[in-house]
Amino acid sequence: MAELTYREAVARAIAQEMERDPTVYFIGEDVAAAGGVFKTTEGLLERFGPERVRDTPISEQAIIGAAMGAAMNGLRPIAELMFSDFFAVCWDMVANQIAKTRYMTDGQVALPLVIRTANGGGVRFGAQHSQSVESWMMAIPGLKVVIPSTPVDMIGLLAAAVRDPDPVIVIEPKVLYASKGEVPDGEIVDRLGEARTLRSGDDVTVCALGAMVPKALEAAERLDAEGVSAEVIDVRSLVPLDARTIIGSVGRTGRLVTVEENPRLCGWGAEVASIVAEEAFFSLDGPIVRVTTPHVPLPAADVLEDAAIPSVERIVEGVRRALE
Repeated sequence: MAELTYREAVARAIAQEMERDPTVYFIGEDVAAAGGVFKTTEGLLERFGPERVRDTPISEQAIIGAAMGAAMNGLRPIAELMFSDFFAVCWDMVANQIAKTRYMTDGQVALPLVIRTANGGGVRFGAQHSQSVESWMMAIPGLKVVIPSTPVDMIGLLAAAVRDPDPVIVIEPKVLYASKGEVPDGEIVDRLGEARTLRSGDDVTVCALGAMVPKALEAAERLDAEGVSAEVIDVRSLVPLDARTIIGSVGRTGRLVTVEENPRLCGWGAEVASIVAEEAFFSLDGPIVRVTTPHVPLPAADVLEDAAIPSVERIVEGVRRALE
């Protein structure tokens, strides 16, 4: 058992899969010699060499196009897009080609590739480098989408993504890169499509994702001091979505609060709320509450960014509203 940072877990996960499978290779901007702009891939070039760890030009289209072609020809590429905002630059290739190729070829062409990307705010990078775009990917049939919130989940979910026969987008909240957690020795492999209950409770279910998970846990601790027992679920996987775990929890608590860093309009929490309203309406004892970022470009100023992104205080207030 070792304590790793989230960024160290990224490198360990990639190394684990490259060591296991010689068809896995890794490409992206500044991922080799520089060890990644967020220092998440240090040591990989020295360990696996320039044939399998490759720096690319500053071209998202080139990175994704190369990964797609490699996957179609028997390799299992891991491609990094430095900032999730720049999926917009190569979105046609992701949404119209990668997501649909297996379906349109009746399974004759598989695309076992992973796209990693740094996502979200909290580090003062401004509107074009701080977006939470997980709902973009969730909306496209043919893409699987996961967001690990801890170092051990980072390793396990990335490993599962690499081994999956379909394209998987692994979204990494950049505000979590410095966070630490205990990680077991040996190979770690998780399963896609499984949420995890991190804290049991009786009064309300709080569903959180990525960088919102530690905030939800802190909010639950504060609420406990007020006599409110909150169950906290780390959603972890948006596609496939573990609706069974969420519905089962709401069936016990009778209330649901979702905590989303993405903008409110069409956020993933709206889909979760819709599923719960359809499948567990008569278990609800009150309205579903969504705690989100407002539908605005994220500011760069620290005070304004902090005001926009859900805080522990806003989560606590959201739970109180759900209990009224």
